Amino acid sequence: MDLGIRGRWAILAGSSRGLGRACAESIAREGVNVVINGRTEEDVDVAVAELTSRYGVEARGVVGDSATSSVQDALMAACSEPDIVLLNGQGPSPKGFLDIEIDDWDSAVRQALTGPLALVQRVVPGMKERNFGRIVAVSSAMVKSPNSLMSLSHGTRLGLTGVLKGLSKDLAKYNVTVNQLLPERFDTARQEQMAHVAMKILGITYEEARAQQIASIKAGRLGRPDEFGDAFAFLCAAQAGYISGQNLQLDGGSYEGVF
Repeated sequence: MDLGIRGRWAILAGSSRGLGRACAESIAREGVNVVINGRTEEDVDVAVAELTSRYGVEARGVVGDSATSSVQDALMAACSEPDIVLLNGQGPSPKGFLDIEIDDWDSAVRQALTGPLALVQRVVPGMKERNFGRIVAVSSAMVKSPNSLMSLSHGTRLGLTGVLKGLSKDLAKYNVTVNQLLPERFDTARQEQMAHVAMKILGITYEEARAQQIASIKAGRLGRPDEFGDAFAFLCAAQAGYISGQNLQLDGGSYEGVF
């Protein structure tokens, strides 16, 4: 299926590895030129080189925290008129609610709420003018069943969800869509990190922690990053212009609700 986005440009926050890298792979395969972002220069350079050689697209790299204004300046300098924007970034480390300090909240809000929204403000005017835009945020499937250990992540991500839903209504008439992908447990470095957190908190082995992760998914396995990337690619497609303001669960059938 031709997604109709060959030759377009994408800014992909947090895309040098993990699920963000999977998203970059999927749209680069469709002929989309990409701006790769990550906090480690080596990861960014490797991603740029591999995507360029593998798919024949133009790829540019920007190193740094995409929630900061200076890195957003660099992202816009690398691509002043993006057609596609991925809002992605590693969430804060799990922390008991009573252990959270005010600085933790401030950092989490900037990282997962105000920082991404500032980038959206930069790209929306051009998207409206060109009558095409695809904004996709990576949130968390767990926001529908929060627990206090993940308060920092849940609070900020739910805030972003609310703002983006309202924005999606205003932008739909310009063929600019705003959606969220809600991944449960995908086999990435993030789940490795969460396994080590579980080991410390629960006093279990690494193998037991990984087994618990798998047992929590109805499909009986962790998701593959390429499955996530391809879902992102379809939301970016020309054919996806009638899908906006949605939160798509990618959770191996684990969500218990009907809606």
